[in-house]
Amino acid sequence: MPANRARRPARPARPAGPVAPARATGPAPPPGPVRPAASPAGEPRLAVGGPVRSRLRRTLALALPVPVIGLVLLLASGHLTLPLDRVVTIDAKMASKRDFFEDPEVRRILMEHGFRVNITRMGSRDIATQDVEGYDVVFPSGQPAADLITRERAKAGRPVLTYRPFVSPIVLATYREYAETLDDVGIAEPQPGGGARPLYYTLHMDKFLKQTKEGKRWKDLGIEKHGVQNGNKVLAQTSDVCDSNSGGTYLGLVSFVWHHNDAPNSGKEADVYARAVKDLLIEQGLPGSERAETYLSVDGKSIAPISVIYEHQFLAHQIRYEAAHGKPDNGRVLLYPSTRFVTEPQLVALTGDGEKLGELITNDPELQHKAMELGFRVRDATSGSTSDQLAAFLAERGIQVPVTSADDTKAVLPRLPLLERMIQTVGECPPSQKDTK
Repeated sequence: MPANRARRPARPARPAGPVAPARATGPAPPPGPVRPAASPAGEPRLAVGGPVRSRLRRTLALALPVPVIGLVLLLASGHLTLPLDRVVTIDAKMASKRDFFEDPEVRRILMEHGFRVNITRMGSRDIATQDVEGYDVVFPSGQPAADLITRERAKAGRPVLTYRPFVSPIVLATYREYAETLDDVGIAEPQPGGGARPLYYTLHMDKFLKQTKEGKRWKDLGIEKHGVQNGNKVLAQTSDVCDSNSGGTYLGLVSFVWHHNDAPNSGKEADVYARAVKDLLIEQGLPGSERAETYLSVDGKSIAPISVIYEHQFLAHQIRYEAAHGKPDNGRVLLYPSTRFVTEPQLVALTGDGEKLGELITNDPELQHKAMELGFRVRDATSGSTSDQLAAFLAERGIQVPVTSADDTKAVLPRLPLLERMIQTVGECPPSQKDTK
């Protein structure tokens, strides 16, 4: 026998006589190959099932591209569908505050918490006057539209919860040449801290509205001194008052200022106030659906010198611009009305899933920080006030921080039924879908 051949161990002797079969103590083994138990001497096991999987992987590697291989293996293991099983889809109607939910980073954070938000874009008042059945949340940009929804649901015995994660003032967005022209004639003045090229001005609303009432044009104010030719009337352009919160809110602000800081107290007064300010608002011609998009476009200056938008839309632009160019966009500036009005957007939760989303965006620190990066004044979840984090965030990037007007006069909107009456009078709005059913 050759020396390198191992000697076969002797076969153990059989016991004499018949052997009784052992009693089964558990379920029968499954059909197919069975792995042998480890030998007492620690000899290597015979891996019966391994080569099949190895051959499958080798076959896939030779036949399919790498991404497809990964997809097939994930499907085979069942791991691919695990994240999708835990994601809740939220159907939502949203106005301008959809900017927050459409941000890619916000969408990523929401997915990590198990939420995907499908958004139907719509003006705030349209949201309130159209059917909201089948939606989990609606997010109008201000309190009047939210109040319309919550009151109607309460009357129907279906009360809802509302969430106010952040606020954003109504502002008048313009361009440097127009702000400096208004400064020349004493209608606006730079806010402190802006140096030679301030980003923010305080606008004296009564003086500004007087120019519109008297039919003054930009050339009458001396716009040519700043290299611009414009013979149009001096006014601010808004979104349609019939469907947007900013348009309806600006109507209330104009009426309050024009009537010596007073709001109507009756239906008769509301009609008188609305007719008095109608001319101040309809001179703009056909209102656009989204003023911020027009203002920030390349041709914005030639389309609308002054547009009514929200502060967060301007600040988000400045934050993006600074990140891309290393400096603020000094060609675009804001006019803060001397009579202040801060809008309070409310997320209205219509379902249990909507309530979970409302709690998340109100209390999650990561989402709150992201809202600040998008220009919102985030509410402090513990105190209900807006935090100072936005000011610090802007200062770190060399962007001027807006300050509150020295005039503490705050515009008061009419009561909801009266405001609705004024909007109908000024905008000559069509009846709501709910009214036509």
